[in-house]
Amino acid sequence: MAQPRSPLRARDYEHMLDLAAAVLGNTDPAAACPLVVQHVQQTFECRAVTFFGFYTAERVLRTEAWAPDAHGSLAPELTRRHPTPAQHPLARHLMSGGTTPVVLDRISDRRRHSVWYDEAREYSGQEQLGLPVPGDPQALRSLVLGRSDAFTEQELTLAVRIQPLLLTMERHICELRRLRTAVAPPPAPAPTAHDLTPRELTVLGLLAEGLTAEGIARRLLISPSTVNRHLEKVYRKLGTNNRVSTVLLAKREGLVA
Repeated sequence: MAQPRSPLRARDYEHMLDLAAAVLGNTDPAAACPLVVQHVQQTFECRAVTFFGFYTAERVLRTEAWAPDAHGSLAPELTRRHPTPAQHPLARHLMSGGTTPVVLDRISDRRRHSVWYDEAREYSGQEQLGLPVPGDPQALRSLVLGRSDAFTEQELTLAVRIQPLLLTMERHICELRRLRTAVAPPPAPAPTAHDLTPRELTVLGLLAEGLTAEGIARRLLISPSTVNRHLEKVYRKLGTNNRVSTVLLAKREGLVA
């Protein structure tokens, strides 16, 4: 019997692999949330992504991470004490036990929009997708993705598939913090030079091994055209224009062995 066709595209699986590599390759608990939020913003091509925590006992909504950085922080505007934090449609969704990603307009009563919700729409876009990160009993935490055009059913499916990676991120952060309190902290890793993403560093490493674009594509199970797009970005970020100069610069900068 034929297997049902996946609604996801090959590019979606690439995004999930990149996100997994970013989560598991990170050793700084303070950098994990901003890193993941940045990946999610690029994956869904959003105007803005914000990581909220609804702390109901304190009646506080806290902004824990956001992307892009150039968009500014929501903290001065939305991190405030409020007598009714449950008015936010996403808070109501989480408080009722909802854990699945949702389009907020589908679960909100437009007549009862809260100050938080309306300001968030103005900040991040008219269409918003809530991507809950359950697991913390003291907070209702979620990413909110915002943009001008509607989210598709395929993107909702992708959000569902990404959600376990976010839960892994939470456990990863807790373990990193535990290790840092148990032993002396290791030296902080040097920041990635030239703003190369984890996938671009992987492609660069395979390029340094002498693989062609077709060979890299076979190794990473992606198309040669995708490899070439990664290489174009690598060349642009390193300021090079060919394989030899790129590999030489990468070795000199310590980007590859």
